[in-house]
Amino acid sequence: MSDKVLMKGNEALAEAAIMAGCHHYFGYPITPQTEVAAYMSKRLPKIDGGVFLQAESEIAAINMVMGVAATGKRVMTSSSSPGISLKSEGISYIAGCDLPALIVNVQRGGPGLGGIQPSQSDYFQATKGGGHGDFHLLVLAPNSVQEMVDLVFKGFDLAEKYRMPAMLLSDGTMGQMMEPVSLDMGEVKEYDKSWAVTGTKGERKPNIVNSLFLKPEELEVFNFNRFERYKQIEENEVMYEEYRMEDAEICIVAFGVASRVSQNAIDKARQEGIKVGMIRPITLWPFPKKVLNEAADKVKAFISVELSMGQMIEDIQLATQCKKDVLLCNRVGGMIPTTEDVLNKIYEANKIGGVK
Repeated sequence: MSDKVLMKGNEALAEAAIMAGCHHYFGYPITPQTEVAAYMSKRLPKIDGGVFLQAESEIAAINMVMGVAATGKRVMTSSSSPGISLKSEGISYIAGCDLPALIVNVQRGGPGLGGIQPSQSDYFQATKGGGHGDFHLLVLAPNSVQEMVDLVFKGFDLAEKYRMPAMLLSDGTMGQMMEPVSLDMGEVKEYDKSWAVTGTKGERKPNIVNSLFLKPEELEVFNFNRFERYKQIEENEVMYEEYRMEDAEICIVAFGVASRVSQNAIDKARQEGIKVGMIRPITLWPFPKKVLNEAADKVKAFISVELSMGQMIEDIQLATQCKKDVLLCNRVGGMIPTTEDVLNKIYEANKIGGVK
């Protein structure tokens, strides 16, 4: 393993993308992710074939991403919440064309311009589509700078494996924090790209990248086929982490920075004899439904810890089939729940009976 270096989250994920073979970046500055673009602007021009371009708008940037993705090259864009909204039409086009790409969202408070402090209120936007039409994004949620590095690499890999866009759902806290990271990520996997638009040289039929189908029966077939692929992803690519769940009677569900706060609260509650653990989704889509449903047969209550008004709580309720109560511990507008906030919600959950 390589030696660790101290890096800011935004810069670490940018370096990870380059090491993962992404030499094309298109974006537009917005706080709190501007360091991603700034880092790429310094590094990519020094790489043979590297391209950095600050587009005239977020809309232009995502369509440039689609163009490069169509050639089979690894490409990335990054933004923060309002900017991702502007990119949503292009994201839908990329999904409709079955193209791999990585989209980074370093979330800030909303709705509207909101503020520049961290948030998790883009959960619905990321996990329920990210644009118009029937489609999914692979959604990866790191909770450390090291995991930002690892999941950038994983995001490119899964995007190419399944020919679909992936989103790294970060937030302002992780984008700005500095932690030691290892950039030793192994070899880049190669996937078949016979679909790519690379020129025929008169040796084959032209490849066509397109999301427009004028015959409804053809579009229906493509949508059904795409969702068969999604089923494979839900069966094979779910990622999560369990913390002190062996004998847990209360289960916290949290991702990103909220999971770090929750872990501290769990340790304090355990010292007081309260049996609480955590299931941390690493993939928000596909969501870890199976493990949560199994936990619902063992625990007496769930707590969803979020930096939103309660978006993930709906997926927890669906995954557990409402077998047990799901309490919400949340702060919004750029605020982060404290250890005490989570601990107080644990006390509340501990009063709930074991059987509904």
